[in-house]
Amino acid sequence: MTAPYACQPQDSRGRRWPERMSTFRSPWQRDRDRIIHSSAFRRLKHKTQVFVEHEGDYYRTRLTHTIEVAQVARTIAGALGLNTDLAETVALAHDLGHPPFGHTGEDALAALMAPYGGFDHNAQALRIVTRLERHYADFDGLNLTWESLEGIAKHNGPVTGDLPYALAEVDAEWDLELHTNASAEAQVAAVADDVAYNHHDLHDGLRAGLFTEADLAALPVIGEAFAAVDALHPGLAPMRRRHEALRRVFGIMVEDVIAVAQNRLASLQPQDAQDIRDMEGPIIRFSKPLYQNLKAIKLFLFQRMYRAPSVVVERRRVTEMLEGLFPLFLADPSKMPPTWFEAAEAAGDETARARVVLDYVAGMTDRFAIQEAQRLLG
Repeated sequence: MTAPYACQPQDSRGRRWPERMSTFRSPWQRDRDRIIHSSAFRRLKHKTQVFVEHEGDYYRTRLTHTIEVAQVARTIAGALGLNTDLAETVALAHDLGHPPFGHTGEDALAALMAPYGGFDHNAQALRIVTRLERHYADFDGLNLTWESLEGIAKHNGPVTGDLPYALAEVDAEWDLELHTNASAEAQVAAVADDVAYNHHDLHDGLRAGLFTEADLAALPVIGEAFAAVDALHPGLAPMRRRHEALRRVFGIMVEDVIAVAQNRLASLQPQDAQDIRDMEGPIIRFSKPLYQNLKAIKLFLFQRMYRAPSVVVERRRVTEMLEGLFPLFLADPSKMPPTWFEAAEAAGDETARARVVLDYVAGMTDRFAIQEAQRLLG
């Protein structure tokens, strides 16, 4: 049984293009399945978080990260009486718009697209699920429900001010009420994203040798987790010790989110899903003490991992690849595959053409972008 403030399948606002209801799947189960079967979802296998795809088989890719986020989202949503299918759907879709080379690729494309309306991976995810996936006979995109689109658009909070063009286009066709909070399920997906990357970036940074367990000892939460493992299992093998400590950190984050949400829900007494949307601020969040501790951990990761010298060198290299490929395709669209060339030729002006090129480049995997850079740029 879901709580009254959960999104209820029978109350869904439906799809942009009406379809017959499934006899055995809820609307959000269908959305989830369409996302999993999409081309963009499959490409996440060869898109990376921090390390470039060729650097090792152990590091997280966008796909493994997405699966971890979905697992956390289902756990938290289930504990709070929310709709686990919707939470999972938003979690599975949240990174579909990421370009190759992680946040480095996003930074590079945002700079290249600045004259043409900018680039934002959340907006690009919406563009993918409403326009760029072209497999169905009756519509472009995946024809997801309003609630899933809303969750993709604003799982990180209300969206105000100048909208990215990809988001503005979707919102103009179907009002996503961007000024309000997202559903509690979408908020869960956003927090699950934080939980997952805080956890796995520590794992990946240790495995890459960018820092050691001793470096983590002084950090809040993590230091205590290692101390607890040492007290329970003295002399534990290093890899087991690491895993045991970091799984405790993972559990602390999840339990904190659930406890805070339970307290806020009991205090505020929302009566339905719309009450959640109309609140001031999110209902799903970390406690203030843990939030401050996580800020310290993120600062450590920023200094020791995201801006580590070896990572900075790789960031520069892949940025140069995108800075070479994008203007090349913009100047000569014939270097793209025929369908993309035709779309670029049919574009009305340079901005429209740049957006076609952006869709093509942003859809590349790390591996394919490297291959194309070698082939076309040398």
